Amino acid sequence: MKKFLELLSNTESAKVISKKIDYADYVALDLSVTNVNLSKQKLETSKDYEHYIQEYLDNHQAKIAFGGYHEHRNLYQRSTVFKNQDSDERNIHIGLDLWINESAPIYAALDGTIHSFQNNDSLGDYGPTLILKHQIENFTFHTLYGHLSLNSLEDKKIGNFVKKGQQIANLGLPPINGDYAPHLHFQIIIDMENKVGDYPGVCSTKKLAFYLANCPDPNLLLKIKV
Repeated sequence: MKKFLELLSNTESAKVISKKIDYADYVALDLSVTNVNLSKQKLETSKDYEHYIQEYLDNHQAKIAFGGYHEHRNLYQRSTVFKNQDSDERNIHIGLDLWINESAPIYAALDGTIHSFQNNDSLGDYGPTLILKHQIENFTFHTLYGHLSLNSLEDKKIGNFVKKGQQIANLGLPPINGDYAPHLHFQIIIDMENKVGDYPGVCSTKKLAFYLANCPDPNLLLKIKV
């Protein structure tokens, strides 16, 4: 695992959304339960979050807000997707979110092939989702792109090659994107556990250690510094 993480760290930085927007125009966004300012907001619908995020971007003179890896959140409570029968609620985010209140082009983080894709259309889920398969030296792993537009899944074929920086999709808008404020959920996954077109992007405290090991910090590839 240490060797794999070193290889990811040594890759050239990857832009997975809106290439023309420089990292200097990004701002970190905290949507965790420990954010006191967030708890004062009335955030119940995708529109509420759109307004909150746009105001946050405007106040910081930024164009994209990012963050969320290993973040404990309350925003999943409106959806049954994250509630298991054994009451083991999933509320810890294990991907990285890139928030921008508009449709935007999405790019492959690395050379790879299409592993799978599908529309996970339950309320609060990913909506249209694309997963790519990659290999660095002897390590095979995957990247997941969630909350896409519906037409992003058109003309896709499993096994097709994609090049780093190639546009592979467009960002989705609510309600198609799982009914969230527009954002890309970007995640690294080592073992897909035989899943196709979908993989958990939120986990429970009980399973956190496994998912942090199986889903390393996506910023190892993006290398966002603000």
